[in-house]
Amino acid sequence: MPHTNELYDITIIGGGPVGLFAAFYAGMRKAKTKIIDSLPQLGGQLATLYPEKFIYDAPGYPAIKAADLVANLEEQLASFNHDILLEEEVINLTKKEDYLVLETNKGTHYSKAVIFAIGNGSFQPRRLTLDGAEQFEDKNIHYFVKDMQDFADKKVVIAGGGDSAIDWALMLEQVAAEVSIIHRRPEFRGHEHSVEKLKESTVQVLTPFMIEQLHVVNEAFEGVQIKHTKEEERQLIQADSLIVNYGFTSSLSHLKDWGLEVSRHSIIVDSDMSTNIPGVYAIGDISVYKGKVKLIATGFGEAPTAVNNALHFVQPDIRTQPMHSTSLFEKAAPQQVL
Repeated sequence: MPHTNELYDITIIGGGPVGLFAAFYAGMRKAKTKIIDSLPQLGGQLATLYPEKFIYDAPGYPAIKAADLVANLEEQLASFNHDILLEEEVINLTKKEDYLVLETNKGTHYSKAVIFAIGNGSFQPRRLTLDGAEQFEDKNIHYFVKDMQDFADKKVVIAGGGDSAIDWALMLEQVAAEVSIIHRRPEFRGHEHSVEKLKESTVQVLTPFMIEQLHVVNEAFEGVQIKHTKEEERQLIQADSLIVNYGFTSSLSHLKDWGLEVSRHSIIVDSDMSTNIPGVYAIGDISVYKGKVKLIATGFGEAPTAVNNALHFVQPDIRTQPMHSTSLFEKAAPQQVL
């Protein structure tokens, strides 16, 4: 049995919108809660891939940008002092007699109950395969944008042709000295409105080109050499930073290895959001049941159900149907935020 200080009531795997709301509600129920996410920032795919896209299925908002929705959820979550672990991927789940063991790429965690809120799965970026790229990762070559101000007054090159690449190009145009975007096809894959805004912007559009090699001088990153995909034309693009948006890979095969019942890349749950493993629950896009509608709004509704039933599992005398949420929040005094 792990030490009491190491044992959490609820551990939420996934820090996307649904996971964030689940953590907030767990705070309302005064549960000792931890969030583990494989990405370097909270918000999941919305924050990482589509920060400028509008969300239309969040209750109370006719339309809200993905980044703003995530910011609101983080502000809401700040009422409680939960532990949040980023850039940590769960690699194994083991059920003990009265607790669960989560092994990650960085350590071991113990929890009385676990809630999966991993969307379409734990995903990792497709990395640049050019010689020497690895040594510049997180210095000059980036796969995520944690803070736009890191690129203030810099020359930035973005590689990619989807919504994520276009979003970041348009956002960084406001803070960077120069922004260029490289795509190997003549046309972009992003939404028409975003592509139109890109063409009207000051962003230098380079199509159809691909990065041929890094431009390194005296072991310092100086930019990239690009090559036309159909001709022999080459260009040297000076840059301080390269942001790579080649998409992401995601694997859910390990869920079966852990003993979870899976159907079509989703975890099968009952109406109380429980899985076939006692103490383990799943919400949001990763969960499936008869009549499931995959919307953010659906995940928000599933979160309190999972939390309430997880706490009832942990302590059977705890009610699964607490008082009204407004009264509950009044009684849950916010903890000090560090």
